[in-house]
Amino acid sequence: MTDHRETTGSTSSLLQSRSAGLLMHVTSLPGPYGIGDLGNTARSWIDLLAEAGQSWWQMLPLGPTGYGDSPYQPVSSFAGNWLLISPDDLVADGLLHSDELTHQDFADDLVDFPAVRSFKQQLLQTVHNSFATRANSDLQQSFNQFCEQEQHWLEEYALFQALQDRYQGASYLTWPKELVRRDVAALSETRQQLAGAIEQIRLAQFLVFRQAEQLKQYAHSRGIRLIGDLPFFVSPDSCDVWANPELFLLDEQLRPEYVAGVPPDYFSAEGQLWGNPVYDWEALQQTGYQWNISRIRALLQHVDLIRLDHFRGFAAAWHIPAGAPNALKGEWVTGPASDFFTTVQQELDDLPFIAEDLGIITADVNELRDQFQLPGTRVLQFAFDGDPRNPYLPHNYQTHTVVYTGTHDNNTTRGWYASLTDQERQIVCRMLYRPDVPEEEMAPLLLQQAWSSIAALAITPLQDLLNLGEDARMNTPGQCEGNWRWRCTPDMLSGPAFQSLRKLTTIVNRLPEIK
Repeated sequence: MTDHRETTGSTSSLLQSRSAGLLMHVTSLPGPYGIGDLGNTARSWIDLLAEAGQSWWQMLPLGPTGYGDSPYQPVSSFAGNWLLISPDDLVADGLLHSDELTHQDFADDLVDFPAVRSFKQQLLQTVHNSFATRANSDLQQSFNQFCEQEQHWLEEYALFQALQDRYQGASYLTWPKELVRRDVAALSETRQQLAGAIEQIRLAQFLVFRQAEQLKQYAHSRGIRLIGDLPFFVSPDSCDVWANPELFLLDEQLRPEYVAGVPPDYFSAEGQLWGNPVYDWEALQQTGYQWNISRIRALLQHVDLIRLDHFRGFAAAWHIPAGAPNALKGEWVTGPASDFFTTVQQELDDLPFIAEDLGIITADVNELRDQFQLPGTRVLQFAFDGDPRNPYLPHNYQTHTVVYTGTHDNNTTRGWYASLTDQERQIVCRMLYRPDVPEEEMAPLLLQQAWSSIAALAITPLQDLLNLGEDARMNTPGQCEGNWRWRCTPDMLSGPAFQSLRKLTTIVNRLPEIK
């Protein structure tokens, strides 16, 4: 396995020429096992990106999901999502026999998370039971090296996950008090009791890290770079909080004193109440931000650049008293700002980040972004309010910018345009210098706007490239159920859209440079 201290090229060097890419989460890839994975279909997707003249594949967070199956509520900031393990690659490694891959009748357009979870658990149980006899010596040695190298997070995560399984997914705050408070003797006894389950969890992490590393190597061989996503906050019911309570603002019962969210914004009139615990930045600063830097290094094993979700939280975050019914009564609390990024730069010799500077952005957020020369984010769906100074309009961009037609939190561009009032549509058309834009032409038009802009990097969700409607939306902020399930089908990836994308990418000079 790659040393977890490895980093890749800086943002400035990787975005020094015009380039383009697509946004799609791994779970949305097609395939026969109910969910996209890190195997054959991911490699075929990378081939398709290369053939279409693209340079980047942007994914959502890659951690194991908890409540609501949201990748932005991972159970651990360090672990990989074991649902992404490719069964076919397990067969190729000799860890499964092909006749052990019983194909269930999975839907091909949506992820049924409970069914997929049950299926993958059975496969991983089989792999674990036979690993000692089926794995060759090199694979067994790699597993042992992985466990030693990643011990700093792996042991706590494996125990946490085994306890979650024991208590059927109940919040860790409902576990026996001695486990909640991490009594040394109780933890030691529990590790012995759950030794078999812990070993299986370790093995699953080895497999997902191994496949993710191989996929990154394959992407590089095809000239594709990977963009990952690092959630700013962590899940309230996560190994992160359980194992490191001193790093968060918790009360005497280890429950959050404040929770995260945002005040009223584009997405919600009452703001968004996320419920995540907030950081004790003084405690983190005293450690040299080692926990934060470790989670950055963990993700950089799998990707080349990191989108820093909720970048404005480094300047100030919205703290809401725990138990509040909505996000209205919160306050902005100053974050670590430049001290954090200075420390990270000293540790990594680099700042391989894209700043997700969306939402309520104040001068201090822009100053922090520009101080460290981080590319900001611009979303075209936010551009058309009638104000020519709107920062999301292409004529207001700086070159060191990443432009999107929309993100995972937006409706698809076609769905967004279809939802507008007649008056709102008129404003959009006027600002695009068009008398009228039919619904089926808006997504291609905004894609062309993004690709033609001066932004160094242009990205569109696959749904917008395919001109799909609201049914293909990935996430609706504030809606707890039904998100993150969308998948593309094989026939969607064989149409003319990718040939058209290559033509556009060529015309606007975003093809990869030949080296």
